[in-house]
Amino acid sequence: MSGLYTKKRKRPEMNLVPLIDVLVMLIFFAFVTMQFRSAATLNVTLPKVETAGKTELKDSITITINKDGEFGFNGKPATMDDLRRLVPQVGNVSKDITVMIRSDENTPLRHVTEVMDLCRKEGLNKIRLMSR
Repeated sequence: MSGLYTKKRKRPEMNLVPLIDVLVMLIFFAFVTMQFRSAATLNVTLPKVETAGKTELKDSITITINKDGEFGFNGKPATMDDLRRLVPQVGNVSKDITVMIRSDENTPLRHVTEVMDLCRKEGLNKIRLMSR
């Protein structure tokens, strides 16, 4: 039976175009949903307050306190000595500037009260605590 021929199998082909399309979409999705944050900002989880309202303030400064007692002034790392130097400068510009205190929900109360006391000594009495 030499007249019978053997059927030659085709090698399986992998179609790469759909695979590349899916990978491009995954990369695009990752970039769109990624949150870019500055490395200089402190990692702070704001406390949740059910009755807090939304306020937008034009003239304000932000003092950040994380749970380890590290401070930040307007998004830049600062020490307590830096705050003792910067807050009076703000008070000299205007006493109507609002001070926003962003403290982590696990920050010891002594850090928050220390910042509030510093602000009040300089005549900055518009103090707000940020929440989520």
